[in-house]
Amino acid sequence: MATALARGFAEPALAYDVDPERARALAEAVRGEAVESAGELARRADVVVLAHKPAHLEEAAVEVAGTAKAVVSIVAATPVARLEEVYPDTPVYRFIPNIPAEVGRGVFCYVAGSRAADGPEQDLLRLFGRAGAVIALDEPLLEPATAVMSCGPAFLALVVEALADAGSRHGLDPDQALRLVVETMAGTAAYLDANGLDAEELRARVATPGGLTERGLRLLEDRGLRDALDGAVDLVVESARA
Repeated sequence: MATALARGFAEPALAYDVDPERARALAEAVRGEAVESAGELARRADVVVLAHKPAHLEEAAVEVAGTAKAVVSIVAATPVARLEEVYPDTPVYRFIPNIPAEVGRGVFCYVAGSRAADGPEQDLLRLFGRAGAVIALDEPLLEPATAVMSCGPAFLALVVEALADAGSRHGLDPDQALRLVVETMAGTAAYLDANGLDAEELRARVATPGGLTERGLRLLEDRGLRDALDGAVDLVVESARA
């Protein structure tokens, strides 16, 4: 996710990882620089972006806390209050990103820390906005948001696979079938965005009463597509809150 985010920002960045090769690869990808330690990164960077596992929170803070000018966290399952415990007296910003950030079409759920206004909050919001849409949320809503927008690309990728496989079963070249589905998904998203995000209206415009699309939609409902997606979101939310 750190690589996707850095590519989406399209700005040179400092990088540190316990695996130096990974840091070098990220730095090369964004015309940046790999540094020798988290402490060096904290001293030199305007903002430190935490992209480690939740279990490494305190370990990372040993070198960074007290030195970082501001901290952005994309660490999963780590609320702002916990971040502010290990980074006291530091502006903290929590973002939940998704993988399309790499191509400038990400979604970022955002929760401001208690000292956000003391740091570069507006600059950060503009920076993240270059890589996608930033949506401010109350922190208790991050779990359902994560299920929809962070897990969502994988869920939608499964739909893409299934549609493309169905098309290829009926004679389409597999690569052509995949291209047809991907372009259709991209166009559908653009149409919804341009027309008030009204999915019900789009279905009505495509599905002529009594026509094939309407019959196909009814079959998808009967076979439980909506219930399956409900269940997947429920699973993610309940697991994250456990």
